[in-house]
Amino acid sequence: MQRVSNKNRGFPRFLGNLRIGLRLIGALAVIALAVLPLLTCARDATAHALVLLHTNDHHGAILPNGGKGGLAERAAFVKSVRADYEDVLLVDAGDINTGPALSNMFDAQPDFTAYNLMGYDVATFGNHEFDKPIAVLREQLARADFPFVSSNIKEGSTFLGGNQYLIKQYEGYTVGIFGITTLRTKIVASPDKSLTFVPEIEAAQDAVAALKKKKVDIIIGLTHIGDVQEAPDHVTSPALAEAVPDIDIIIDGHSHSFFEEPRKVGNTWIVTANEWGKYVGKGVITVSAGEITDFDWGPVAIGGTEGTPGFEPDAEVAAMLEPYITEANKSLKEVVGEASAAFAFGNRLPRYGETALGNLIADANVWYFEKIYNQKLDFAFHNGGSIRAELPKGPITQERVLTVLPFENYLFIASLKGSDILALFDFIATVPQGVGGFPQFSKEARYTLDLSGGAGKITNLTIGGAPVDPDRLYRFCTNDYMMKGGDGYEALTKSENPFNTSLLLSYVVGEYIKAQGTVVPATDGRMTVVGGVTP
Repeated sequence: MQRVSNKNRGFPRFLGNLRIGLRLIGALAVIALAVLPLLTCARDATAHALVLLHTNDHHGAILPNGGKGGLAERAAFVKSVRADYEDVLLVDAGDINTGPALSNMFDAQPDFTAYNLMGYDVATFGNHEFDKPIAVLREQLARADFPFVSSNIKEGSTFLGGNQYLIKQYEGYTVGIFGITTLRTKIVASPDKSLTFVPEIEAAQDAVAALKKKKVDIIIGLTHIGDVQEAPDHVTSPALAEAVPDIDIIIDGHSHSFFEEPRKVGNTWIVTANEWGKYVGKGVITVSAGEITDFDWGPVAIGGTEGTPGFEPDAEVAAMLEPYITEANKSLKEVVGEASAAFAFGNRLPRYGETALGNLIADANVWYFEKIYNQKLDFAFHNGGSIRAELPKGPITQERVLTVLPFENYLFIASLKGSDILALFDFIATVPQGVGGFPQFSKEARYTLDLSGGAGKITNLTIGGAPVDPDRLYRFCTNDYMMKGGDGYEALTKSENPFNTSLLLSYVVGEYIKAQGTVVPATDGRMTVVGGVTP
């Protein structure tokens, strides 16, 4: 047998060891490559993205308004977001109700069904949820596949809707949501007497304390209180954020405000999404180790913007809405009342003096808010340019009312000091006959417009049968166009306690005619024009 020397045997052993070592290194490398992604995932395991989508002040805007909004279009946007993100929270900050006839006539059934199809997670109550009897609201709650949360409206010992707060569980973090409705609901709406309202700040403090005990990671206030102060005791969303600093995000409604970016008050972000579904607020919340590390938010225009197309209507929601639209179109032929004689329009008569048609429209406002809202108004008035046709003798259909009042004029209720009322009438004296700004008043206001001297002058002005008291506060109703200073009515921009009723002028007039049965054209001397012309 041939022997191998020790030194010759050592080299093969070295090679063998080297091979083993290389195999070991290779194996370790493979393991390292396999483990590295796991280590990376573990390092990022506490980083999560929650997409917050929110709406407010929908107000029955089922169809696009001026090319903006629309429930089917909103649904398409929501669906596109859900396709891109795993965690999506979709909420509404109140006032789903009260708006165009298509929604009103069905008590918002199509609206709630569309919300179900979009997969809303939660909503809170707006003041307009209390415009109709509570039985209607109960039907809506039963129809909704999503919960309502209310921390400050109670029915007996329980919170309206059954939830003082809600907790949403996501993988790796939790979100607590509470709901607050403005106490001004008791003034601007007609909540059932069985309901009690807890002050906003007190209720928010209680809800936030309860959520902190539950150790939720994110606290969201879903509020319908607004960011514009309407009265001295009105608690706004910035005031709530200051008083309750542990709220991470407030999603607000009520003021119909448009935000281009979040508003920060202390440690709290405040966001809102304008009105009528024209925008959806979209915020990407980054959560790491139970803390919000980033909040990237902005409004998304549902009708699109210049250079950016809108969203094609979602087929499922559009199909659901179609029967409602068909039925509503039939209702345009519905007879709501009778005119005993023609309410003349002539050659734009409401732009020249008192008219029976203008009287009917303005008186309808005062009647509606006293009978339906239990609110006493001192007067109502509108620009004659908002009236576009006569009301013929005979049956009055919904379509005819919309022919007389074709604009989507929303009604506002607001207050002016008597001194500002006098300034308002000083301006009215300067409005030439024949222009759209020439006013039509309800019967509570009476005056003489003297044009005989060239420059107009108001005399014999009374409201409610008495001269205007400069120190008294007067409550009035007009349309959104005039409230913004349209037709030169800058005096109205000084109004106090403005409230957007979100009711169309045409709707209120139709309801008034329906209640009267037969309407009779008449003038009563509430406006006397001296030295003017008649077209």
